Amino acid sequence: MKVVGITTQQEVYVGSKDRNFRINEFLIIMDEYQGDLMGEVVEAKTYNRYIPLNINGDLVDSSVLESLKAIGYNVDEDTIYIAKVRLLNEAQYPIETGSDVRVPRFKEVKNLMVKSTKEEGLVLGAIKNTDQMEKDMDEEFKKLLYLFEDGQLIPQKGIPFIFDLKSMHQYPHIGVFGGSGSGKSFGLRVVLEELMKLNIPTIILDPHFEMDFSESQDYMPEEEKEDFNERFKCLQVGYHVGVRFEELNPQDLKNLLDASSPLTDAMNNVVDILFKKNDSFQSFHDRLKMLSEAQEEGSPDKIRRRIEEATTEAERDGWKRRKELYETYDKICPYSSVRGIFWRLKRLENEGIFSNDIHEIEEGLKMGKLIVIQGSTRMLQVFSTYLLNNLYHRRRDFKDAEYKHTTADYFPPFIIVTDEAHNFAPKGYDSPSKSILKEISQEGRKYGVFLILATQRPTLLDETITAQLNTKFIFRTVRASDIQTIKEETDITEEEARRLPYLQSGDVFISSATMGRTIYVRIRASKTTSPHTMNPFDELLNYSQEREEKFYRLVKDKLPINDSQILFTLTEIEKESGEVLNMDQFKERLENLVLKGKIEKVTTPFGDMYK
Repeated sequence: MKVVGITTQQEVYVGSKDRNFRINEFLIIMDEYQGDLMGEVVEAKTYNRYIPLNINGDLVDSSVLESLKAIGYNVDEDTIYIAKVRLLNEAQYPIETGSDVRVPRFKEVKNLMVKSTKEEGLVLGAIKNTDQMEKDMDEEFKKLLYLFEDGQLIPQKGIPFIFDLKSMHQYPHIGVFGGSGSGKSFGLRVVLEELMKLNIPTIILDPHFEMDFSESQDYMPEEEKEDFNERFKCLQVGYHVGVRFEELNPQDLKNLLDASSPLTDAMNNVVDILFKKNDSFQSFHDRLKMLSEAQEEGSPDKIRRRIEEATTEAERDGWKRRKELYETYDKICPYSSVRGIFWRLKRLENEGIFSNDIHEIEEGLKMGKLIVIQGSTRMLQVFSTYLLNNLYHRRRDFKDAEYKHTTADYFPPFIIVTDEAHNFAPKGYDSPSKSILKEISQEGRKYGVFLILATQRPTLLDETITAQLNTKFIFRTVRASDIQTIKEETDITEEEARRLPYLQSGDVFISSATMGRTIYVRIRASKTTSPHTMNPFDELLNYSQEREEKFYRLVKDKLPINDSQILFTLTEIEKESGEVLNMDQFKERLENLVLKGKIEKVTTPFGDMYK
């Protein structure tokens, strides 16, 4: 392999007639004057006598052609492989044309490729096109993982990509971008498995109910399977966890109500006036309800008349209380705003938000567990506003107290993970969950609180937050606007950006401030599986087959069935199966068994008979 053509301090062309090149592989250029220089292949093409060498000046020009001839290549007969190589570090001078090129040894790239040990980092995959360096790789980096390619499990190929978790203290927050079917959720699952191995306290907002880690992958060898059941917990909003109303301050309550449905300035004012310290849900609810009922009467005279007409002492006391509220608050709390707050409060109550607390989440984090919070996107938007504010400030208060040499209850550092992140921190408009995520993105590093935000649409994610994501995992992306955002927010090259729409599922560009460059990685095979992996059409087929088999088992003991017996047989089958069928449905199922060849249908002088 030789350097050919006109060179610069950043890029050269390399030619070979014996060895083809692969994009993203590493080569060492042995410059006689500047020593060994490391470069990465960014374009690779093959030339033979059937292909013009200078296609529109696309890859090579006459200088490359002349260089190839000068060093003994027969460009009219040989197949020639040409690579465009970009140096990792700019050279002092343009590279010497004719310099020899070789494949590096592992020890020459170790400091570039491996930034952490397997014990302290996240083993996420294998760096693509580094398998030629594997033979002299340190034993500690071999046999760490399996890859899933072309429908089968294969042993590790190449240098492992081990994410340096401790570097997040300096370069916080991770973005995971990729379109549908790109492997984004699969890659996120692998990251979470690695966090569980290290007992890193983690919260996941899971709107798709897919981050369950109790089931092992069938294809994984028995010795590689790992039981995560004691390391994670799934909790549903409104069932297992919620908001303890007595612990809310006015701003917490306004955030919750606003997440339910946006508040006007007048509604914000109503909460500030009517919400009292240590209010229970019932006391605040009753205050709103009684004030709105008094306002519906419309005047003090009408309320006095209701007091006079009361038939019981309890009813009379109730209207006296309404009269007090009306006289105190009617002029500063408009009826429409009071009703608006009351309606939002009832909506939250009906969804179970106030039915529990976050104690189980807090305890799980203190034990180093991964806590999966499940619910609809809207429910998670409402709940996460309160949850993240509460937990972040618990951690922040502890660190501030430590700095001031005062005392506060210990709360561990933790990581916040969410899929569909653009729904929680949208670009272009404010939302309660966005404000806390933005605060954590800008200040969380100091307190040991970090974000991992996954989205199919990075363009829709708040720009301030996107700019704080120091590491970005970029899976297949096809939208031009998203690719443009990725180019602006990462050090991905023009060539790599052009490849984004064509990446295989599970292949990813990792742009990391820690690495100082973009790495091309194949994500390892996950050890657990999502509960939603079955193809819905397979599910439909399985259901139909099971229903058919169940019906056949019930019918075959009752054969033969003729027209005179059919009503009696139908009644028996309904009792045994618990399923209600009319006569047409029963006959249709019998006809289906006939078509499948499981039973026969015979026409007799007395009608049809199934046997």
